[in-house]
Amino acid sequence: MTKLFFIRHGKTKWNLEGRYQGAHGDSPLLNESYQEIQQLCLFLKNYHFSSIYCSPILRAKTTAEKIAEELQQSIDVKCVANLREFNLGKMEGMKFTEVEKRYPQELDAFRHHAEKYNPSKIDGESFDELFERMTPTIKKIVELHKSKNENVLIVSHGAALCAEIRHLLGYSLKELRAKGGLANTSATILETSNGEHYKCLAWNKTDYLKRKMDASDIV
Repeated sequence: MTKLFFIRHGKTKWNLEGRYQGAHGDSPLLNESYQEIQQLCLFLKNYHFSSIYCSPILRAKTTAEKIAEELQQSIDVKCVANLREFNLGKMEGMKFTEVEKRYPQELDAFRHHAEKYNPSKIDGESFDELFERMTPTIKKIVELHKSKNENVLIVSHGAALCAEIRHLLGYSLKELRAKGGLANTSATILETSNGEHYKCLAWNKTDYLKRKMDASDIV
């Protein structure tokens, strides 16, 4: 069995402000996020990893590089463009409160009713478009590692990971948000033998962090 450890990047200034970053917006990790990545790595050190794949967006790439440094397992960090966050178009850089006023239908659908989400008004990316780029990428990663039953780290973003992981598990668009979102520096673990069928071993794991999660942590 191959185990995939999906890690959401550390918390950023824009996360704290309640601002959409998306595929093109970005902000630095908070100082305390580096400590939380260390706390994550105390859990990850229970496993040996063959590779780390990450989104090329700085907040995810920085998180992945810090994980590699902390684990001290001589793991290469490989940036993969298809692991980037949703393209949220005109919503990127805007605070959630501003988006709620300007694009209420799009925001509600994106967060709660994926089956109703139409991003054409905001020039964004649809859920199907996300799956079309992420799913083949995940399957290719599994193919590279399944023969040795290796553990792999995949560092990406909250909205993209939440949708893609649920999609891999076979959930419909209507069910994508059934378990809520993913927290910063969380770990979600899937197991697969063939890259087609997946079992969830842990969802949004954060019990290694030394603080309680708040609303600004979850996407």
